[in-house]
Parts: sequence; structure tokens; C-alpha cells
Amino acid sequence: MKKLWLTLILVLLAIVGVACSNSEGSMKGHDMSKMNEEDMSDQDMSNMNASKGKENSTENLPSTQTTKVKTGKEFTLTAKEATHDFGNGTKLPVWTYDGSVPGSQIRVKQGDKVKVNLKNELSEPVTIHWHGLPVPNSQDGIPGVTMNAVQPGKTFTYEFTASVPGTYWYHSHQDSVNQIDKGLYGTLIVEGKDEEKVDKDYTLVLDEWISSGESSMEGMDHGSMTSDKDTKDTDDSTESMDGMNMNMDMKEDMSMYDLYTINGKSAKNMETLKVTEGDTVKLRLVNAGYISHKIHVHGYDFKIVSTDGQPINDPAIIKDQTVTVAPGERYDLVFKANNPGTSYIESHDDTDAAKNMVAKIVYGNSKKANDKLNPKESLPNVDITKYGKTTKSEFSLDTKFDVDYKMNLGTAMKDNSMVYTINNRTYPNTEPLDVKEGDLVKVTLKNTSKSANHPMHLHGHFFQVLSKNGKPIEGSPLMKDTLNVKPGEEYVVAFKADNPGNWMFHCHDLHHASAGMVTEVKYKGYKASFTPDSNANNKPE
Repeated sequence: MKKLWLTLILVLLAIVGVACSNSEGSMKGHDMSKMNEEDMSDQDMSNMNASKGKENSTENLPSTQTTKVKTGKEFTLTAKEATHDFGNGTKLPVWTYDGSVPGSQIRVKQGDKVKVNLKNELSEPVTIHWHGLPVPNSQDGIPGVTMNAVQPGKTFTYEFTASVPGTYWYHSHQDSVNQIDKGLYGTLIVEGKDEEKVDKDYTLVLDEWISSGESSMEGMDHGSMTSDKDTKDTDDSTESMDGMNMNMDMKEDMSMYDLYTINGKSAKNMETLKVTEGDTVKLRLVNAGYISHKIHVHGYDFKIVSTDGQPINDPAIIKDQTVTVAPGERYDLVFKANNPGTSYIESHDDTDAAKNMVAKIVYGNSKKANDKLNPKESLPNVDITKYGKTTKSEFSLDTKFDVDYKMNLGTAMKDNSMVYTINNRTYPNTEPLDVKEGDLVKVTLKNTSKSANHPMHLHGHFFQVLSKNGKPIEGSPLMKDTLNVKPGEEYVVAFKADNPGNWMFHCHDLHHASAGMVTEVKYKGYKASFTPDSNANNKPE
């Protein structure tokens, strides 16, 4: 994708007769080729040079550590650089929380009052967003919306109550398409007071990387993401650009992500899950990347007991089916260790990179192999909208709602750049969802794009999925904070406005969010408790 965009930009420059002698200056969504050194501050030059050095060298950086598990009620997470060995001969400079990829896992108990000190030792501002966990708006970690970004050398303390048990994760929300790509994420587990006990509890973080180590957004000018309300949706056509036809969804070529990992490791250095026969084992699948992954658990019957931390009612036994985990989503699987030997958890994505996304289940010192890896095997996929059994729920399609909002999720061209739109507008000019505390809110999400998936994530709330493509959900009541809407699909979801603040609602393929697919849920009368600082370099996406 990146090479395609760079080629397109160079062709356009040639057409208009513009010479460009240095195409290596662009970083983090800014078109640096349009700036002379005289136009840049000392800090700009320092950051650019530091970035170039980081992208091209791993010298003088410490190696990453094994991911730690931290328990208690007060924690310190330190954002810092390191060199990460993926185990397949690839070493890259990364950004980390606590020197590991993923960052330290935080484990707390339901009802705990939690304090997290974020210490920034990086050269750029960062934040932490607690993805999926309802926290007070001031603690949501969105620069320019709920707080100012934490500057280099500074510390910020987050405080919240871990009120809802489940599997969550945390990540930077400052220039997040780049900072998450570099490794700034970790997991947060809230242990429930009444949850079923298991013998082994493993968290598997799915991600994908660019093995060259270059930022996913380098060379792309996203200055047009703030296009005005007159942007026209051109999903169903192509738009001529100086004589060239350009498919509106060309951006969905994600082939530059050529290294897939589980917990930062490739197949040659794969994650090993040790079990004992008879164990009840929980697998917490977390997608920290920008691509959906089909996960197959070889040799075991299992249940999906929760999604996005929310329980599934009466989950059925599954075998030889894949579970698709979209960007930002989480799925908790439980199985009984009754297949001694070595088995695998692997990706069945339709790409050569999938062969690296593997974990191994091992009984003691057993060397018996129960299965061979088979990432090309065709298996049915679990339909989570038909899984589990129906029961009483908070909302239905017959509920009387106070707010009814429709989101058409599309693509468009603006100033020769790709943008991703909500109702033909891009953030910050998207129309917000204005609500009052206590409102019952219905949202229709319709993907009008040709080929782009849009995993839509709502901050600060869970929503119930009521229907898919006009048909009511058949299985368990489905509560989520992230929902993948595929091309042509339409979902109706509902939530109660019970957490006052200004909350983002955006696509968690952060390439799309950074190019406009963001809106906000705004509570009437709410006033943020911070003052935006123009010098903080706040970049909410």
C-alpha cells in the first residue's frame, strides 16, 4: 500500500512539474517534503533526526524484556524505546510500555480503585487509552478531547475503578496509527468476583508488523482528513486524478504488513502454552493490529465465553471452526486439556504472513505432535450473531429510543487524498451524537465502502447488537464495544447514555480513523476538566 501511494504521489508531482529532491523526509502523516529546514523549529529537526535514526538503526537501544504480569492497585508504566527480536531473524526498534512487546499485563480485581502512573521516556508525547473499560471521561486518554498528551520527561497519573470484569487492553491514543504500530500497547485483565475459575489463563495478543520497520503512514499526506462538510462520497465509482483512474478502496492493500505475531513472536520463536492433562484453560484473544485474523484451535472442543469482556449466554461447544478477531476486539475461549501432546493455535488468514501467527500447546515435556500446521485448511467461521442462546436483555428493536442516529461509513477523495467518512464528512467536522444522561440511544451502522472493513469502537460504553442486515440477532444477547462492519453490512446497536463526557466513536483500523472516520458522543452540558494546550501537539488519532 505504502509503495503504491508513494508511486502515485511521485507521478502526480511529475505531472504538475514539481521537482522533489528528498522524499525521505515525511514522517507520521506530515508531508515533510513541503518544508524547508529554515521553516522547522529546533524541536522539529530533533524529532525528525531521532525518527530517522530509530527507523534505520537498532544501535544503542536495549533489548525488549519478557512481558511482566503486574498485580495490585497501583502501577507505573514507562513508555520507552527498545529493540525487539521477533525470532525469525528480524530485529526492529520498537516503542514499548515497560520495555516489552506487548507491554506489562495489568491484572486487577473487580471493584479495585486503580492508579496508573504513565512515565514518558520517549521523544514524543504519548497517552494511555483503556480500550473497552468504562472509565471516567477525564481518564480516557484522548489528547485534545479528555486530556493533554503527556510530554517527554513527564508523568501523568490515571485513576479509575475497575467496575466491569473482562479482557481489555490499553494503548496510546496519541498519533495512534503510528504509535500502536510501533508497539505501544498492553493488556488489562479485570478479574470478576464470581467468574469461573480456570487452571491456566493465557493472553494471546495478535498483531502484524512491517518488517522494514518503517511507519505504516510514512509518505502519506493526511492533512486533508479535516475536509469540510461538502466532501462527496464516491464509494461506488472511481475518481479521475489527472488522467488516472483510482479505485476508492485501493488503500485496503495491507500487504506491507508482512510479519504476523502472537505476543510479539513469530512461528520460529512461537509462544508456548504449557498445560497439564485435565486443566481447564482460558485463552484471551486480543487484536492489537489493523487486520482481522481467523484463529483456529487445533484438536480441542472449546466455548466462546465472552466477547469484548462481556459474557455469552449458554455458549455452545465449537470444534474445527475459526474465530475471527477484528481490530480492537477480544474473545475469551475455554477448553479442557484432554489431548496430550503438542497442538497448535494458528491463523487461517488468506496471506503468506499468516504462517507466522502460531502458538503451541504443550503438555509437560511431551514431544508427541498431534497435528501439523495447516493454515490453508478451509474451515467454517463462527457467526457470533447466532452463537449462544437468547435470554432477557436490556434492549430490543421495539424499545422506545430517545436518540436515533445513522452512520454511513464510506470513502471519498478530497484534495487528491483518500479520506474515510461518516455521513460524507471527516473528523473533526463529523456530526456528533448529542445525548443527555439517561438517554436510550440507537445507532445504525452501514458500511457503504466497496472493500474496507470498519471495526467501529465506542469509548466509555458497551452497546448491544440488535440486528444484522435487517434481521434480529438470533443467539445470546451480544454486548460489545467494538463491532466489525463489513462492506455492504448494516447493524443496529443500542446503548444507554450513562457515562457523561465527550467520547470518541471511530473505526479501529486506525488508518481509517486517522483519515477521518471518527465522530464523538457528546453529553449535553458536560464540560471537560482540562484546558487544551496548543503546545502539547495533541493528535487524538
